[in-house]
Amino acid sequence: MFSSLRLRLTLSYLAVIVLAMGLSAVLILSFVEHYFLQATEDSLVAQARLTAQTLIPGAATAGPAMDAQAPAYNTVQQNRGDIALQTGNVSLPPGDIPLANEDLSYLSDASLQLSTQLQTRIRVLDAWGTVLVDSQQEDQGASLLADPLVARAMTGEHASGTDRGGPGGEALMHLTMPVLREGRLVAVIYLSQPLRDVTAVLYDLRTLWLLPTVIALVLSGVVGLLLSGAIANPLRRLTDAAGAVARGSLEQQVPVRSRDEVGRLSQAFNEMTARLRAARQTQMDFVANVSHELRTPLTSIKGMVETLRGGAADDPEVRDRFLETAESETDRLIRLVQDLLLLSRADSEALDLRREAVDVAELAQATVVQMAPQAEARQVRLHVEAVADAPPAWVDPDRIVQVLVNLVDNAIKYSQAGGTVSLRLDAESERYVRVQVCDEGAGIPVEHLARVGERFYRADRARSRAEGGTGLGLAIAQALVEAHGGRLWVQSQEGQGTVVGFTLPRFSR
Repeated sequence: MFSSLRLRLTLSYLAVIVLAMGLSAVLILSFVEHYFLQATEDSLVAQARLTAQTLIPGAATAGPAMDAQAPAYNTVQQNRGDIALQTGNVSLPPGDIPLANEDLSYLSDASLQLSTQLQTRIRVLDAWGTVLVDSQQEDQGASLLADPLVARAMTGEHASGTDRGGPGGEALMHLTMPVLREGRLVAVIYLSQPLRDVTAVLYDLRTLWLLPTVIALVLSGVVGLLLSGAIANPLRRLTDAAGAVARGSLEQQVPVRSRDEVGRLSQAFNEMTARLRAARQTQMDFVANVSHELRTPLTSIKGMVETLRGGAADDPEVRDRFLETAESETDRLIRLVQDLLLLSRADSEALDLRREAVDVAELAQATVVQMAPQAEARQVRLHVEAVADAPPAWVDPDRIVQVLVNLVDNAIKYSQAGGTVSLRLDAESERYVRVQVCDEGAGIPVEHLARVGERFYRADRARSRAEGGTGLGLAIAQALVEAHGGRLWVQSQEGQGTVVGFTLPRFSR
């Protein structure tokens, strides 16, 4: 069920929204509930003080800072905000305030009425926890000493608590306020306030919160589907295209419709398939070229063998000529196989390079000496141009000689009689030595220049094959240079000659 990426993304998005809405609801509702409960408690504190000041002249209440006490009368009405307390038939003890005795029996004959917007119940307890006055006339004369709030008030501390009421019951807030006279407990004011307004407000808030939550979930589901689709659909196209590529169809392309990570992935996939197509085409061309290069000398050798077996071996002159040709074709096959083996090792990075500090100028001079007979046969001059104190290179000397021989051989073949082939050496930078092989030949046409260096590619196919070339010389040189960490490039202008340059890493002590 959850194997679909789009479904997982959508459900994850919805889970985040639900979690965020739930946490915000808990935090906000908790804050609102705490605010209303604190306001109710503050109201009860004010009511308790008002009751104490009215019923017990000269008494003080414990708890937060209180207002100045006011004298009590036989019948008195006081108003503070939304609180109105009225007492009647209260026979106050004689004498001035404060009273010297703690007898509160006069309260038992009092008729007490509290008129507030919160419908608070008032109970006045004596110092032993017995109810002297109850505004609801229910607990008159009862002992509430077992009540935890009353027990705390008996210690001189005001206390408050909330009674949730249980199933079907009404939530109430209770507050007990000790009344002191000359530091001694004389009474306890016990107030109970219904929390129906707070409960109603919280219920309304929860109900109102449910509607935006549902709307947010619906919108989040739609947005989650759209966003997950924007991610999952391109990935599905990539998966289908990758499956087609795995089955051998390299023509697959996926549309790139964005510049984000998915778009870059699609672009990378398209580039990968393009390279795979190019690699497959190169492989097919390579196999075709190898087959062609092998077929030509093998066909020639087979034809000469058949001719010799047909009676040409009886003629010593014909036999020697045929055997010499067969030997030449065999050497060509050996060179081709060796070149292919070298390229294969270079492709698999399996070349065994024996590096050492080498004076490249000396290698260039040795190459000139080695190629001198071939240059003289074509009436081409060879010389080396090296800067003084040229830095040594960190290379395998045998492999670099092979590079120089291939490049000089090509330069001689493509040079006109009387031309010059130059080997120029200098320090390209603090990290590399630069070597350039320059000729004065016909140059390479622009349409062929981009393909120079491809395996078996020849700008002049007929002349190269006639002279024994395989079209691998420049490819081998490039592979060997890159194996050393350098690079090879070709610059040519038709009619003005060609420059093939490469860099080699300098030897650092």
